[in-house]
Amino acid sequence: MCGIAGELRFDGASPLAYVTRVHDVIHRRGPHRQRSFITEPAGLSHTRMSVIDLTDHSDQPMTDVTSGLTLVFNGTIYNYPELRAELKRLGHHFQSTGDTEVILKAYIQWGKDCVKRFNGVFAFGIWDDKRNELFIARDHLGIKPVYYCSNARRFRFASNPQALILGGDVDTSLNTTALHHHLTLHGVVPPPDTILNGVKKLPPATTLTVDRDGKVTSDTYWRLSARRPDTPLSEQQWREKIEPLLRESVIRRYEISDIPTGILLSGGIDSSLILAILKQANKDDVRTWSIGFEDAHTERGDEFHYSDMMVDRYKTQHKRIVLPNNELAELLPETIEQMPEPMVGQDSVAFYAISKHVQEDIRIVQCGQGADELFGGYFWYPLMANEEHGSRLERFRKHYFDRSHADYLSAIAPDYQVGDVTAEKMEQLLDNADADSFIDAVWLTDMQTLIVDDPVKRVDSMTMAWGLEARVPFLDVALVETVMQMPPELKIPTRNSKTMGKYMLKQIASGIVPDEIIHREKAYFPVPMLKHMDNDIISMARDVLSSQACRTRGLFERDYIEQLFKEPQFTPIQGNKLWHHTLLELWLQTNVDNTAAPDIAQGGAQDIPRAA
Repeated sequence: MCGIAGELRFDGASPLAYVTRVHDVIHRRGPHRQRSFITEPAGLSHTRMSVIDLTDHSDQPMTDVTSGLTLVFNGTIYNYPELRAELKRLGHHFQSTGDTEVILKAYIQWGKDCVKRFNGVFAFGIWDDKRNELFIARDHLGIKPVYYCSNARRFRFASNPQALILGGDVDTSLNTTALHHHLTLHGVVPPPDTILNGVKKLPPATTLTVDRDGKVTSDTYWRLSARRPDTPLSEQQWREKIEPLLRESVIRRYEISDIPTGILLSGGIDSSLILAILKQANKDDVRTWSIGFEDAHTERGDEFHYSDMMVDRYKTQHKRIVLPNNELAELLPETIEQMPEPMVGQDSVAFYAISKHVQEDIRIVQCGQGADELFGGYFWYPLMANEEHGSRLERFRKHYFDRSHADYLSAIAPDYQVGDVTAEKMEQLLDNADADSFIDAVWLTDMQTLIVDDPVKRVDSMTMAWGLEARVPFLDVALVETVMQMPPELKIPTRNSKTMGKYMLKQIASGIVPDEIIHREKAYFPVPMLKHMDNDIISMARDVLSSQACRTRGLFERDYIEQLFKEPQFTPIQGNKLWHHTLLELWLQTNVDNTAAPDIAQGGAQDIPRAA
């Protein structure tokens, strides 16, 4: 896992200064080595976290002299051993033993279609010196990020927007359509938009090609479907299809590494099942970590009772991390600084905090992210499925939208207001989903859009901020494709129950995960101090929302903010509206205000990479 960036100039200026300076912003994603590549008019930058082939033979940018290709890559290709063997049979020679060179040779062999052969998570850029074009790709489910910006003089891409802004000449004004999405969809802004007008993000399963003259073409190389197979399957047949895929995904993410791996053990069924699968596969050196916070408002701040059950049963090397409220408050500013976009999920700071401690011992962990979206685990899914009247949009928005359009109009100053664009966007996504039923369309939209810019982004950015790679076995492409075809009743068989989601997953876990964990009510990463905004957090919110920067921006209606201080309001999916406004404003102050610089075109030093 790494940080990547690059610049292609259309104006004759040099990309040298940008690609050398950008290390300062992306280095936390790759703490082991930093290198740059320059060949007019393009420059590439890379900061490496060594996971596979720890030698300098897999350093990046990696160049193949014969083909004129140079690569920067962030991610892991889990089927790289098979692809490497195939490419060797086709006559390719390798100087490294890792997955980076496999991408380079695959591009030489299969061109832009190589992405269809990769089983893994990836964001990469390839400069083709012979064609004078830049090729950028993002993995099927958008687990690894790619942001970009362009104008008449240059095109840039990077692992986070901060790296783009660093180079200057980026429009950092607020995208009002994205603002509506952000405030309505729990922080989600569907791609290609971001909260900033001048910054875009590459959608999942998408590639971009940019030529020397600035012409940009894009392609979607994979689409997900939620249609039943032509021949109906029994519950047992579905289990026989799904369980081996899940086991293979977990084990492969354990084995494809040259360094040890561990598990973030939350106490829920998802991470517990990952541990059980590894132990059944005789992986005896598994290490686990759990984190907890102080209780607040009678809400418990940890799930140690459940995680300890798994530790006791499987005898893992385990560490408990207990974060007091004062340390949580101290971590908030740097957590927000590391967010690529404003992320209102309260567990962002939890992932940031646990990653800070875990990376002292290990560099790779698995976690259960994606299981709820894939197997129907959230409480709002049965509520949606039980709605029998109204359009798909009406049934969805009732249980998911953070606020009505009228509430949005009350909260946002007139200069920033737009029409009900989120309703229009979600109506389009739900109605056009390749799905057999409404709830299938919800899950498909979740998997292709909402999960990408909420839980997946939180986990990647917060762990990678500490050079920690988080692997997500529930988001294996083959597993996702199969489970999305499964009938809804094998996910939520009892629609009016909050405890009956993940039915199929619970069947798989039965006997290897304690029943108390399997049948507990769905819980969330508990961060009570943030959820209820106690003590230091409410004081911070007052400072941020009454600051001169906030008043000058004029984004929020003051009466609305004052009312939130008097009477907390929670969204249908348990978000705190005051926290949403505070986080957004603080992110803008931290990552946008006073950070833009003049366009960088000169200066710096270069480090020419080894030819592969």
